[in-house]
Parts: sequence; structure tokens; C-alpha cells
Amino acid sequence: MYLLASAVTDFFSEMNWLWIVDLVAFLAVAVLIFIFFNRHHSIKLAVFISLYMLVYIAVYVLSKILEGTGLYITLQIMKYASIFIMIAIVVVYQNDFKVMFAKLARGSDKVYDINATDEALVNAAHEMVTACQNMAKNDIGALIIIVRTTVPDRILDTGTELNAIVSSGLLESIFSTKGPLHDGAVVVKGNKILSAGCFLPLSKEVDIAKDLGTRHRAAIGITEESDAVAIVVSEETGVISIAQAGKIVRYMTPERLLDEIKLAYNVSAKPKTNEKKRERKFIWAILKYPKFYYQRKNTIILNGQLLPVINLHHNQITGNL
Repeated sequence: MYLLASAVTDFFSEMNWLWIVDLVAFLAVAVLIFIFFNRHHSIKLAVFISLYMLVYIAVYVLSKILEGTGLYITLQIMKYASIFIMIAIVVVYQNDFKVMFAKLARGSDKVYDINATDEALVNAAHEMVTACQNMAKNDIGALIIIVRTTVPDRILDTGTELNAIVSSGLLESIFSTKGPLHDGAVVVKGNKILSAGCFLPLSKEVDIAKDLGTRHRAAIGITEESDAVAIVVSEETGVISIAQAGKIVRYMTPERLLDEIKLAYNVSAKPKTNEKKRERKFIWAILKYPKFYYQRKNTIILNGQLLPVINLHHNQITGNL
């Protein structure tokens, strides 16, 4: 016991600032591992690996204290077990490592400098929503990729370069089943269609719903590798979906889809203050001139002037008053 206490005292007396560096590096690796597995909902695996690292450090320190005379076999077994665990993690999460390296190499991709005004971007958003609605009604499948920053060259090279202004008619003609480019994806940057008929990487996630087809997996796959936003129109059901950051949301309404596209473009909608002003003007008109009021298709005619109405009905207004 005395020899062990003396060995521990000698060991800690020889510690220097390099030990602090090792401790900080260990804590940094442990935090990164915990964050990685937490994002993949693998908390048990994160706890297991963290505990294994602590046990390994304890065995290593104890072996040094005993000056290599003890726990040699245990230390060697844990070394080889560590190599096995690292290889297993790389194999199981190979798609995530592929995405990580793809993001590191993304700096060499082409940067398309498209100077579009906010009005042009809003018009492009409306054109895409209109096209998606029409294609959903006619059971035409579509996949539209809205690129925020860089465009992966390997994806653009698989399609046909267009460099055309976004319009609903052009999008519908591209995805028409009689067209040669309908099987691929359309890549949009700003208010321009850069390329059509592009092939995208499919997601390797296993928890994707079984009723989602190749278009949906491609949409999820491209958003896993980049900051793009993918819009999918199902050919079988006509359901419109949107994918971002590896997650997909289905059953998008036209209003919500328009908001998501504007958000991707970093363009805000019209200020709500104008809507409140028109709403107050509408209510004031009803109270002051009730006999001159009638409503038709969300508009009113007051003394010969056509005024807009914001989703209000006469009974709702009078009821709230």
C-alpha cells in the first residue's frame, strides 16, 4: 500500500502543462462525440462511448503509475477494442462522414452571382407555387431545388443547362411526362433555373417513411449535403412536400409553401401593419356606411370604390364588435 501511494505521489508530481492539453483535448472529443450521437438520437451509444473513454483513461493512468508492471494485457485489449469501435462507427455512419467531407470540399463549387431584386424573387416564388399547384392537380411529379449559396458541380453537370427565368409554364413543361427532362430535378438559384434533369444523391436514412419514393429520398439527400431547399410534388398522390436540413414536411398548403420559399430567399412578406390598416378602414366603412356595403370575392364596393378585404366576413366582424 505504501509503495502504491508513493507511486501515485511521484506520478502526479511529474505532471506538467501537457497534461492540461491532453485533458482539454479529451473533453473536446467527448463533447463532439456526444453532440454527434445526440443529433442521431443515439444517447445510449454516446453514454457508452463516453464511459469507455473514461475507463480507458483510468486504465492508462493506472498503468503509468505502476510503471508498466500491471494491467498490460487489459490496456492492450482496450487499445484494439478502440480501433474496432472507431471502424464500426465509420461503417455505420458512413453517409454522415461522406456529407461532412462533401461540405468541406464545397468551397470549390461554382458560385453563381445572380443579382435579383426582392420583387423578382417574390415573383419567382409565386411562379413556383403556381406550378406546384397545377402539377399536383394533374398528378405530375416534380422536384425543385432552391440553392441558397453554392451549387455542387457534380449535380449541375448531370443536367441540361438552361439559365432561364423562373416561370410556372416553363416548370410545368419541364416536368411534363412527355418531356426528356421530367425524371430529374430542376436547380433554381435566385429567379433563374440553372439546370434541369439533374440527378441527386439519395438519402441513406433508414427511418424514412416507406411510402416516400425516389423523388422524396433525393430531396432529403441533397438537403443533407447542402443548405438547399427541395420542393417535391408526388406523382401518385399530388401531395406537395418540402425538405430542409435532411427533414421533410408533407402536405404543404400554397400559403405555407410560399412562406417557406420566401424564407429560403430571405425575403419577408408584406408588413402586417398595412393589413391592420386596411382592416380598420374596412370596419370603419361598415359602421359608417352599412347600407352601401356588400361583399363579393373578398372585396367590398364603397361609394364606387373597390376595397380589399382580408379574410373577413360580415358576421365575423359584427360578432366581434
